[in-house]
Amino acid sequence: MAVLLLAVLLAAPPVAFAAATQQEVEEALTCQCGCGLTVHACNHLQCGSGEPMKKEIRERLAAGEMKEAILETFRARYGEKVLSSPTFRGFNWLAWIIPFAAVAAGGLGLAVAIGRWGARSTTAAPAAPEASGALRERLARELAEFDAE
Repeated sequence: MAVLLLAVLLAAPPVAFAAATQQEVEEALTCQCGCGLTVHACNHLQCGSGEPMKKEIRERLAAGEMKEAILETFRARYGEKVLSSPTFRGFNWLAWIIPFAAVAAGGLGLAVAIGRWGARSTTAAPAAPEASGALRERLARELAEFDAE
């Protein structure tokens, strides 16, 4: 009995290698109808691209194919554009790195700009020249006339 139980446990695939669900595979692929959504999320009724892809995914999963093999088949057929996220190979690394690098560079630039603005010395505006006696008399006279009205 123990030998039979051990044989069953060893024959079963580990949890990490469990068969992928159809939804997982469909979400890893972009629909080719131009909607920009994943195959799973494509909301076009009877989509000429998404429906055949869903059918093929369902058939391949039923045949026991793994997710990676199915994705590789679609990548070979349609190119890298069919994958909903870029791979971690070659030139595609830039798609993962550039957004983070841009945010970091923007933050650094903002910090430098704020530092420079704060370090500027503020000089007081020059004082206005002292008004002459004639101007003071005129101002007093005009204010008195204004108050009288």
